[in-house]
Amino acid sequence: MPSFDVVSEVDMQEVRNAVDQAAREVANRFDFKNTNSSVELGDDVIKLASSTEDRLMALRQVLEEKFAKRKLSMKVLDYQTIEEASHDSVRQTASLVSGISSEKAKELNKHIKGLGIKGIQSQTQGDQLRVTGKKRDSLQEVIAALKAGDFGLPLQFNNFRD
Repeated sequence: MPSFDVVSEVDMQEVRNAVDQAAREVANRFDFKNTNSSVELGDDVIKLASSTEDRLMALRQVLEEKFAKRKLSMKVLDYQTIEEASHDSVRQTASLVSGISSEKAKELNKHIKGLGIKGIQSQTQGDQLRVTGKKRDSLQEVIAALKAGDFGLPLQFNNFRD
């Protein structure tokens, strides 16, 4: 029976490269001189710090530009609130979202069932979704519908089997 998996993964090597490029650009740009701006990658989190909120927003824009150049989705970034830090500076963290949570999986299942395509079943398996169907064309319709919908997270489709 044909099937495929719907997953939401983050390519950590590309994220690391984007953060490194952003940090290098911030170190060299004139408008970031003497602002103590920094971009650091931690475990599933990116830490941004700068002297003012305006510089922090510019720093965020530089990071997002590097993500776009590396074809990483902005949906993987979950920005937290801006916090005051010591020495009149501000900081912000951006969590890296990966995996499909149980409530998102329910939403995706509901969307797939709402398509009304015959012979399609979907089930949650951990942090991914397995979609099976009788016809290959039906599965491709489901993929197209999921790509068209906005669920707040980047979706990839793997293990397409006949």
